[in-house]
Amino acid sequence: MEDVTWSARTLLGRLAPQARADLLRRGVRRRYDSGDVLIHEGLPETHVVLLEDALAKVTALLPEGRHALIAIRVSGDIVGEMSALNDLPRSATVTVCRPSAIRLIGRDAFRDFLRRNADAAIEVAGIVADRLRAANRQRVDFASYPAKIRVARALAEIGASHGRRTPDGIAVDIEMTQSELATLCGAADVTVHKALHDLRAAKLIDTVYRGFVIRDPETLKSVARLVTR
Repeated sequence: MEDVTWSARTLLGRLAPQARADLLRRGVRRRYDSGDVLIHEGLPETHVVLLEDALAKVTALLPEGRHALIAIRVSGDIVGEMSALNDLPRSATVTVCRPSAIRLIGRDAFRDFLRRNADAAIEVAGIVADRLRAANRQRVDFASYPAKIRVARALAEIGASHGRRTPDGIAVDIEMTQSELATLCGAADVTVHKALHDLRAAKLIDTVYRGFVIRDPETLKSVARLVTR
């Protein structure tokens, strides 16, 4: 296995070394190319996927046919755990955004791991709670801020958690359509288009092939009302 550093915000980053090694051993390692789908919404599957060295986006199909961007997952994260725990069909689609290495773990093996590792089970519960908290905060943002601020918040937070520093600013290598960004922000496509235009005109961001660059992170945070100047 290549050397990978997992964030403390992810499951693999939170687990004790022995539990982490146990969980990884239970999985079958697979490699996927950018654009490959790991999990398909609606399918009656129950395995979990560990993102060993990966970047992925989580989307869900809306009634009108658009795809809503729900979240972004990174190396160390677990996806598909809800179906493994409640035996219900997949609630979202997970697509990798770059060449990735993952581990597929069957439902029974995952449940056995949780039964044998009480501390790890608590960490999994903590991950689920964190995601619920983030979803609740997103709903509050929808009700509290105008669309331009919501767009700025989404870009700033994605940059902070998933970006990499470059001489030009913080680069985010995630292929994300304008429509997906609109659903993430709870705004209309035309509103997001105008917000992106305004942010580019202010030289706060640049949109590039398969991603974007935050030119002025601190000012973008200020626009997003994430900091007080």
